[in-house]
Amino acid sequence: MIKAILVFNNHGKPRLMKFYQYYPEDLQQQIVRETFHLVSKRDDNVCNFLEGGTLIGGSDYKLIYRHYATLYFVFCVDSCESELGILDLIQVFVETLDKCFENVCELDLIFHMDKVHYILAELVMGGMVLETNMTEIITRIEEQAKLEKQEAGISAAPARAVSAVKEMNIPQKIKDIKLPDLPSIGNLKF
Repeated sequence: MIKAILVFNNHGKPRLMKFYQYYPEDLQQQIVRETFHLVSKRDDNVCNFLEGGTLIGGSDYKLIYRHYATLYFVFCVDSCESELGILDLIQVFVETLDKCFENVCELDLIFHMDKVHYILAELVMGGMVLETNMTEIITRIEEQAKLEKQEAGISAAPARAVSAVKEMNIPQKIKDIKLPDLPSIGNLKF
């Protein structure tokens, strides 16, 4: 089972944190710092698997990671997960991000956090792997984008109505109203 998914940059700043087990926020920050120190000090030519840190479960858990450009993608998993399977899952996650954002970079993770979480939820939910087929994941993301576009049309209707009313120039239209001639009050007999 996947215990946590962490993405941080070369300086240790977290860009994505998803824990599938409850940890208080201060402990989550400590886990990110410890994981960054464990992963960042390793050479690029060594194995991408290592024993989990003391805060994330020790020897019962493994840290499986990949380093792409300025980002570390780290999956904290228990001992029954396949290391190569998780490495492949990281690859699928990164390739999916790359297709959705066209050459994904750190800023995409910052400014499109909701979409990144949606993509991750298509891959993993509750610590269990749901989908590894990138085509299927991208299809679901495109369907979600269509729904968001439809909802944007509905939710934007009140704003469009307000702007249409503003463009009507109502004060001028009131002046342009032709009223029939009414008899003056002096000519009325009581």
